[in-house]
Amino acid sequence: MICAYSEMYLHDAMCNMGELVEYLAEATPEVKPDDFFQMMVISGFAERFEKGDPMVVSGMSGTELHHRVLEACGIVRQDWSDPLIRYDTGDAYWCGYILAYYQWKNNLSFSKIFQDISYNDLMSIYPTGHTVSEDKAVLLIENMHSNKPPQVTRIQAYRKLLGMSQRELSKAADVNLRTLQQYEVRDKNINKAAASKVIALSKVLMCRPEDLME
Repeated sequence: MICAYSEMYLHDAMCNMGELVEYLAEATPEVKPDDFFQMMVISGFAERFEKGDPMVVSGMSGTELHHRVLEACGIVRQDWSDPLIRYDTGDAYWCGYILAYYQWKNNLSFSKIFQDISYNDLMSIYPTGHTVSEDKAVLLIENMHSNKPPQVTRIQAYRKLLGMSQRELSKAADVNLRTLQQYEVRDKNINKAAASKVIALSKVLMCRPEDLME
């Protein structure tokens, strides 16, 4: 199997993602991890990370990457909490750490990973996963994913929450009906949709654009 990028950057990438998720959980608890992961995709930092861009996986800390992602999505603060100083690591750190390894090992895009695996999924295997090797933890993730039923897409969930039909949403957002149907069954990847379409849909569905990302 061809891994995502040179192994020389892997340790830094894993540590930085671990630091990022731990900082996210403790310093910005108002931002849900799954929402943050979608912000990573939207901001372009996920793609740079998954390709092993040295500036992203090694040139900045996980805390700095956290700030850059949120700032790219319009969340700007002057009073970020200081970086965390830890002599041991916890469950949030491990989730980020193993997420980076899983992505590297399988050479998957983060948008695909976040479509299939949630933060709570990673947390659920932490009790066993953090006691075994990274490769065995990857097997736990893959086994969990293979046993999960297909999930309803976010766009479909929001549409049904408002009691709208596909045709009604298509007309209100001025998005082609067939295209909308393809987004809902994942024949088309909404993460690659034009920003104008995602924004139009989010306005009608009364949510944020990142809420619709898979």
